[in-house]
Amino acid sequence: MNETQTLPDTRPLFRSALAQIAPLVDALTSTDLDRPTPCSEWTVRDLLSHLVAVEDRIVHIAGGGKPFEVPSIVEGIADTDWSDAWRTRVAPLQDALADDALLGREWVHPAGVMPGFQAIAIYASELAVHAWDLARAVGRDSELNQEIAAAVVGPMTGALPAEPRGAEIGIPFGQVVPVADDAPAYARLVGWVGRDPEWTPQS
Repeated sequence: MNETQTLPDTRPLFRSALAQIAPLVDALTSTDLDRPTPCSEWTVRDLLSHLVAVEDRIVHIAGGGKPFEVPSIVEGIADTDWSDAWRTRVAPLQDALADDALLGREWVHPAGVMPGFQAIAIYASELAVHAWDLARAVGRDSELNQEIAAAVVGPMTGALPAEPRGAEIGIPFGQVVPVADDAPAYARLVGWVGRDPEWTPQS
């Protein structure tokens, strides 16, 4: 049996997390771009700059590159071009993940060196959280797929300790926001990574 067949294939989850972002970006208007987001100090425009950079970074890492060789923010995208910027990167990203062998290949992820299937799962979690950030900022979070959050919240709570946290120690997450055990999956996910599930642009 090929070794990659014994490894978890985390790409379907990643693709689902990726797919729910495009409709959110497509629906944005120019007046949305300066709205605050649950990401401290980031506007919608800033968040989009990061999301597009994440697409570029994954392609680079999947090809054997190191994460910090690619900026975490993409500069110079016009306010009218965010949808195109996101969508034109989707096909190259899907192509970069097409090879089954990359599931077992060593990736240099910002969190450390790990097998590809694990890095892909972490990126699925990041996209799931940022989809909520974006959707919440523009009042569209009811459109998010709770099944995606349900699939990543367990691994996230297992991999990300409740403490210590803080960018100064290399764990760039806020303190856990407690939520009920029976809360919707997205509330449990964003609470664990330090977002307030009740956040609104007026908070």
